[in-house]
Amino acid sequence: MSDSCHSRHFSWLMKSCFPNPQHHHPQPLHRSISRHHHHHTTISSLPDDLLLECLSRVSSSSLPSVSLVCRRWSRLLSSSALYDLRRRNASIYHTVFVFSVTDSGLFAATLRFGDAYSWRTSFIPAGDGGEGFRGPLSHSRISAIGRGIYIIGRREMVRYDAWTGALTAKAGMVFPRKKFAAAMVAGRIYVAGGAARTSALEEYDPVSDKWSVVAEAPRRRYGCIGAAVDGVVYVIGGLKIGASESEVVPLAAGAEAHVYASSMDLYDVEARGWLRSRAVPSGGCVVAACAAAGFVYVLTSHAVELSFWRFDARRKATSGSGGGGFGEWCRMKSPPLPAQVRLDSSVRFSCVGVGDAVALIQVTGCIDDLLRRSGRSTRGLREGLVLIYDAAAGEWSRGADLPEVIRRAACVCVEC
Repeated sequence: MSDSCHSRHFSWLMKSCFPNPQHHHPQPLHRSISRHHHHHTTISSLPDDLLLECLSRVSSSSLPSVSLVCRRWSRLLSSSALYDLRRRNASIYHTVFVFSVTDSGLFAATLRFGDAYSWRTSFIPAGDGGEGFRGPLSHSRISAIGRGIYIIGRREMVRYDAWTGALTAKAGMVFPRKKFAAAMVAGRIYVAGGAARTSALEEYDPVSDKWSVVAEAPRRRYGCIGAAVDGVVYVIGGLKIGASESEVVPLAAGAEAHVYASSMDLYDVEARGWLRSRAVPSGGCVVAACAAAGFVYVLTSHAVELSFWRFDARRKATSGSGGGGFGEWCRMKSPPLPAQVRLDSSVRFSCVGVGDAVALIQVTGCIDDLLRRSGRSTRGLREGLVLIYDAAAGEWSRGADLPEVIRRAACVCVEC
């Protein structure tokens, strides 16, 4: 990769920025630049702020090529200034990323909201960086900082660039974990649970690429889910593993399992302390959860039904922002799944907040198989079911099913 760019790159850039022929005037622009330069003019003659303005208008599909032009363009593409410019120019979209690992590499499927809800699939072979992650993603967690997607495994972590598709190895957690909670607050990632020998809450700083222990969790959970709103990390659901120091009153086995499966612990990042734990009003077992538009949405499974709840997590909400206030629960319309379906380990959903909407994505198993095992007729609900909840309308709709190559996956929403 060269350090500077040639004039032909500038012509390509203008075509990307202004695809309409009526708006394409490369010659006058070239002449205006040449008046100030007596030598051969290149794209390097433009100052960073002007070049960033041009790059901010390049289509998303061309961004992977932008990073390969030269080192300078690659550096500018990684800058926060470009991300802010693209947001200001309305070139940033809510996009759901779903990842699946195979022996041959890493599959990534993307669904951009407002783009006819169609999935686009890419593949990174093992020889091109796809070997940087091992193990099923169903045991791992994913968190996003800007356009960087961090796939966190038991002992390793990789960063996936949502614009270029590049994979980069990053530092692993202090303690090995699986099926843990992960959430992002103020540009840092927090993880808890999933480790039998520790109740440590860890923090990841992407600038230094280091993990550190910042607190001890009140409960030691396995199979929990993470979310974050207004500077608070939520560690939701799961099962008990081991015993934490704060548990001094023994509980009956059944009651103890219920407390873990239907509750969530709250950690205030700024205050560096734990808040009062909260429980889902109807109980049940939390099978999916996410944060969206200031709320935490929780899907619970009972013996005979599924219930969908919304927890008001807006600690900084104003009096006219609507809702009942921080800490209040509200039962929402349940997803359109067959009645009396109790989700088990063979069928798993992932919940992703997409702006003020919620995407419920079936990442493991087949509902028809679940119905068939219970002697009931099938409904045509195979693998990869995607349901979209519109919070404003309070209604569910069915989205495009996951591509067949995506199985045992992990999901995240990125603004990119």
